[in-house]
Amino acid sequence: MSTARENAVLAPLERRLGLVDYAETLADMQRFTAARGPETADELWLLEHPPVFTQGVSGKAEHVLAPGDIPVVPVDRGGQVTYHGPGQWVVYLLIDLKRRGMGVRALVDLIELALVDVLARYAIAAAPDPAAPGVYVEGAKIASLGLRVRRGCSYHGLALNVSPDLEPFQRINPCGYAGLEVTSMAALLGQDAPTMDAVADCLLAALQRRLQTRHTA
Repeated sequence: MSTARENAVLAPLERRLGLVDYAETLADMQRFTAARGPETADELWLLEHPPVFTQGVSGKAEHVLAPGDIPVVPVDRGGQVTYHGPGQWVVYLLIDLKRRGMGVRALVDLIELALVDVLARYAIAAAPDPAAPGVYVEGAKIASLGLRVRRGCSYHGLALNVSPDLEPFQRINPCGYAGLEVTSMAALLGQDAPTMDAVADCLLAALQRRLQTRHTA
């Protein structure tokens, strides 16, 4: 019979939170991570944010070019500045890395491969870039990621551009790269682009599959 500990390792709980405020969600992640114990189940939080720029701990002010009416929020993840907004799926991965025997690099690789899996499902040929975390299609960034690890547990996660307004990315140097092109599934597929709900199901399934396959390998 499986123990509670084994179940917690194998299958993270999924929470679909809808459109939620960034600062409030960040505080919720931090509280969850601070309060969790050895038996706390891992969780995947799927959500969208209202328009916001987030600046990572290594972020430089010069990469925020012209934010206009979109707020800029300093955050405790790695990386530089990125944009979140409606039409972009964000998944926060609240994972006990120590319990799973994973390092940060392994989690980054797992996230990137799950994103590649999802995009391949829709005939989009994507790949990670070893020099710059994220997933790219012919040099254009379609998904970003940034993590923080505290007490052996991760939070923050990934952002996949399904059908967001891409204009705000022109107001920043995305992830600290001047002139980096950003794309989306809608921009690439046009009328054949999938719905947000379809991508949500596919994305969560890909993350679950990668996490469980790694644990049982």
